[in-house]
Amino acid sequence: MEWVNYPGLESSQYFERAQKYLPNGKGGLLTFGVKGGYEAGKKLIDSLELFSLVANIGDAKSLVIHPASTTHQQLSAAEQADTGVTPGMVRLSVGIEDIRDILADLDQAIAAANGHSITGATAGTCHAAQ
Repeated sequence: MEWVNYPGLESSQYFERAQKYLPNGKGGLLTFGVKGGYEAGKKLIDSLELFSLVANIGDAKSLVIHPASTTHQQLSAAEQADTGVTPGMVRLSVGIEDIRDILADLDQAIAAANGHSITGATAGTCHAAQ
């Protein structure tokens, strides 16, 4: 990951508002930048098995989109940047599936996209042996 945007993180510009207006949880929507840019972002969403590739958010099932190659593909790189879309940006709307399944799916997709996992290990590393 290059960056994560989630209102529950202290680094978020919306953290204080989220603390005030969302006291019981910060929601299931987040964006992040995958290392490797545009191609890694596409590879990540193509590698996900549990998440559905759709543009909407707020479903009971987990959803994903890579805006640079889908919803914003008609824009130039400069226009995408003006709207806040970066080449490796991925948006997740997390559903109600078991969190272990969600994390496992993200982990294998990130490893497929750039050789690293969300646990920080290099792809192919056995976490149980560490």
